[in-house]
Amino acid sequence: MCADQLIKAQRDQLIAILGRGSVENFESILDHLLAWDLLNWEEYEYVKSPRLLSSSSRNLLDIVACKGTRACELFILVLEDVIHSSLLTNLILGNYKPPEKTDESSASPSLLASQTLQKHRPDVVRKLHGRIAAVLELLHRCGHFSKYECVEIHLPIYTPSQQARKLLDLTKAKGDDTAQVLLDYIDSESGPIKSVLGNVCLKYQEKLSSTLAAQSRFLTNYAGTENMCLEDVYVDCILEISNTTGTNGCLRRLIGLEDIFGPDGILNKDAETVLITGEAGSGKSTSLQQMQQLWAAKQAFQDFTFVFVFSCRRLNFIDKHISLEMLLFEHCCWPDHHQDEVFQYILDHPEEIMFMFDGFDELKFQFTDEERHCSPTKPTIALNLIFNLLQGNLMKNTKKVMTSRPSAVTAILRKYLQKEMTLKGFSPEGIEMFIRKCHSNSSSAERILYFVEANPALHGLCHVPFFCWIVSKCHEQLMQNGSDFTPTMTDVYLLILEHFLLHFTHSSQGMNEVLPSQVGAILHLSKLALDGLTSCCYIFSAVQLQEAEVSEEDISLGFLVHSHSASHASSVVNNRNYEFLHITVQCFFAALYITLDDDVGQSTLYSLFKPRQKKTSSFMMSATCIEGCPFYCHQSPEQHENRSETMLQGAKRSNLQITASFVSGLLSGRHRNLMGKSSLIQKQSKKYKLVKKYLEKSIQKHFLSIPPAVGGEKKSMHALPEFVWWIKCIYEMQDSDLAKQAVSKLEVDHLKLTYCGIGPVECTALAYVLKHLKNPVGLQLDYNSVGDVGIEQLLPCLNVCHSIYLRANNISDQGVSKLVDRALGCCNLQKIALFHNNLTDACIQNFAKLLIHNDNFLALRLGNNHLTGAGAEVLAEGLKQNNSIQYLGLWGNKIGDAGACAIAAALEDNTSMLWLSLVGNDIGSRGARALAAMLKKNTVLEELCLQENSLVDEDMLHFAEGLQNNSSLKVLKLANNKISRKGMEFIATALKHNITIASVCLGGNHVTAEEIQKMTRAERRLTF
Repeated sequence: MCADQLIKAQRDQLIAILGRGSVENFESILDHLLAWDLLNWEEYEYVKSPRLLSSSSRNLLDIVACKGTRACELFILVLEDVIHSSLLTNLILGNYKPPEKTDESSASPSLLASQTLQKHRPDVVRKLHGRIAAVLELLHRCGHFSKYECVEIHLPIYTPSQQARKLLDLTKAKGDDTAQVLLDYIDSESGPIKSVLGNVCLKYQEKLSSTLAAQSRFLTNYAGTENMCLEDVYVDCILEISNTTGTNGCLRRLIGLEDIFGPDGILNKDAETVLITGEAGSGKSTSLQQMQQLWAAKQAFQDFTFVFVFSCRRLNFIDKHISLEMLLFEHCCWPDHHQDEVFQYILDHPEEIMFMFDGFDELKFQFTDEERHCSPTKPTIALNLIFNLLQGNLMKNTKKVMTSRPSAVTAILRKYLQKEMTLKGFSPEGIEMFIRKCHSNSSSAERILYFVEANPALHGLCHVPFFCWIVSKCHEQLMQNGSDFTPTMTDVYLLILEHFLLHFTHSSQGMNEVLPSQVGAILHLSKLALDGLTSCCYIFSAVQLQEAEVSEEDISLGFLVHSHSASHASSVVNNRNYEFLHITVQCFFAALYITLDDDVGQSTLYSLFKPRQKKTSSFMMSATCIEGCPFYCHQSPEQHENRSETMLQGAKRSNLQITASFVSGLLSGRHRNLMGKSSLIQKQSKKYKLVKKYLEKSIQKHFLSIPPAVGGEKKSMHALPEFVWWIKCIYEMQDSDLAKQAVSKLEVDHLKLTYCGIGPVECTALAYVLKHLKNPVGLQLDYNSVGDVGIEQLLPCLNVCHSIYLRANNISDQGVSKLVDRALGCCNLQKIALFHNNLTDACIQNFAKLLIHNDNFLALRLGNNHLTGAGAEVLAEGLKQNNSIQYLGLWGNKIGDAGACAIAAALEDNTSMLWLSLVGNDIGSRGARALAAMLKKNTVLEELCLQENSLVDEDMLHFAEGLQNNSSLKVLKLANNKISRKGMEFIATALKHNITIASVCLGGNHVTAEEIQKMTRAERRLTF
């Protein structure tokens, strides 16, 4: 049956598929038909005119049927490309050839610009994604589009694709001059427009898409005993990107997964790799899985024709030399036909290819750029292929997305990163959404949420997605402890241990009764886990399981899951491979072995907890460990102890730190009698004393290494990376005496923990230990992931802080409310810095209350938030009733003239304020006059910062009058305004009557170099 007969015979089914589908799919079909000249412009307008998709579908089928057999064949090709194959299973469709490619170099000169746009319409629509605003601005600036037309196209009711199509439709109506401007923009921004795929590549794309869709559908590693559908439980995590181009330092902003290739945060424009970092359990693998699903479902990342996904822990298993072609086809997706043609397309169109590498930190060897490999056909070891792909030596111009824990990111690797972003786990809203998705029963979800939110420590743990899953899964056992119970990370993992054991044994007994009966299985699994960590092995073969004496019954407990290979070819070989539910679960079982095994002694514990020097050659160290020690062998207790200590040297430090935290928790008083054996309890008590001694000595040794304060400065300590880990271990032990002893000799004025990866979990541990400090400290937590949940965890130690710095921590009004409520009762707290967060006017009432209530409060810095004049007016009411504050920073907000007037009025009679910053606040003449008038009355202000506003010459006349009547101000900053020489001369004249002013900063205004030279010669206190 020919194509036109197929369409006629299946007309009703086609109308149903098109009519019930999405507008996006239908319009995408029209794009292809226009590009292939199957529709002229009048037919296109006619098909689009009905509001109902079913009516438009009928019109389209009528037109296509009238154009003959070849037109129907091309229509079927478009249908197969755009519509997901699952919706076409009941249709009979032929196998047709796509239109023959034309020689672009010869065809382009003869085509008008509007014709070129139409010929490449599907790709132009995709390339305009994320660029609509820029294109509209360009066309408006060039006079081609009116402001009204731009607004109409950019209405938020349209999707990005619909906006792009509206733009193209209007461009065609405007003529070739407009089309040429758009075409030039596309060429400059996006490179050449790619050709329509051939049938062979289309078939491979369909297979690859289906393969990735199937692989990413379930979160099997989270579930263990059940399948969890990604679509049912996925919740966006906080994804933060740094923008180092900001004038106020390193700004941070949140982005969505779909925006990771956008222009923000580019560190190296010549590099091609985007790195997503995050701690264990923060959602890295799940986020990459979501990206796979979005591409496979044609919902995002459609600039890429092919996407290849690799698990780094599985790449460790490739022990033979392979070429790039073998890597892609044997270990990702094999083309059914014409392998050479598909591979050649990949080589010819690297800009259409995306690689994903999940778990870069789990590679056995550290990244190196020493061995160069540029040939796509020459075999080499798999890791060398990966390393050269990341560098761009191989497949230059492809996009690479990689996930890793921060510890694996070296200075050498950073040279090849285009941008780096951090996954920060769930927001409070994300925690709620995830729990609701996991529990379809709304009353159960409400009960769990109430319990979680009522327990600050538990709420902090749920910030980590994997912990949140455990809490959600094991909520019944957790609730038995009551809301006053303070859970540690160890408690949460013991919950999942209890849950799986009870599920396996179908027992109604408690943990203390069930666990001793399963101690054999636990020891088998825990030995497997520890030996895996020490040899950087995370996937275990049937042989390794057999050597570890792990039985089918042990596997059925649920802690080991099948390791699903990305490759169909290798899945046949690897179908008996297993891995632990999660890397943290493997660390937990390794900790169980260290805690329970009689032969693990002092030297192993010391090796686990001592600070680790960086390895000189990670490559050689790992190789030695793997080759020098068999995975299992029978040894004496002394040999076993020496082996354990030696093997720990080859493990990833990040994994050992997680393991050590679990060891600390398992040895705590809470869990020492877990197995119920008196002899074991005695040995665990000895291990507990050893660990306690190591932690206490390590922290105090760190304190003793702090250099003395420089003359005139206060002593401060910038914590080593191990410091936060030691603190977390102390918290896991839940020993208040240890916490007191650990910080008893800390004598510093400032404790700096910037860029230390501090999230809510770490905040809980910090507060538990720091609350025992003898003297107040300044706690500096800038550039971390504290958030609103973390603020809640820090409250117990707020009374021992004289200042707290929380720059760039994604804190909102909700977090501020909790912070200030506790600060009202903290007599020591005198300074709060919250710049670069997400604060709005809604939180200012809290600060006003703080100013009124705390008569010893000294400094408030709220720069680069979202405050307006309304918020400044509320804050001014608090300032009127406060005579202690000395520093107020509101730079980078939008308080405007209204806010400036309110602040000025509040400071007229103030007797404490020394420094005021209103930089970049859209302040104009009205605000300037109010501030100038304030200077006439205020007798204490020493520095006023007004850079980057809208001050003009007339405003300088008012400031001149203010300066003539002021005897306290020493520094006035007016840079980057709209002041000319005339305004500056007003200031210069006033300075003749003011001997207090040390400098007036005027750089970046409207003056020439010659004028600057003349003015500085006449008045040296004018600086530029």
